[in-house]
Amino acid sequence: MLKKIIAITMVLTLAIAVATPVLAASDPFGVETVGTELNLGNKDIRQTIGEIINVGLGFLGVVAIIIVLIGGFKYMTAGGAEEKTKEARKWIISGVIGLAIILSAYAITTFVVNQLVTATGSGV
Repeated sequence: MLKKIIAITMVLTLAIAVATPVLAASDPFGVETVGTELNLGNKDIRQTIGEIINVGLGFLGVVAIIIVLIGGFKYMTAGGAEEKTKEARKWIISGVIGLAIILSAYAITTFVVNQLVTATGSGV
């Protein structure tokens, strides 16, 4: 059974490896054509990387806020039990610390990207 799986995997890998150059050779479009078709624009790579990092940090900020909300919900439903309120406080504190780290990372990233763009004369 293992030999059969290995054989099938090798055949599929070989088929993909052989077919890929054929598909690439038959494509008449260049990089510029694809870029204009997708409306990618002429952004600087540093700005694009900065935007990707900012989107990731925004997602992490939402996660941190959800953690704080979960901690608040646990605190409200603890019913006065000391152990449950301690756990809820840990959730809230962890979320707030995470949010502070994310905001700091956002500020540092924004500063660095702006300095890179303006130092090289690309403009923002």
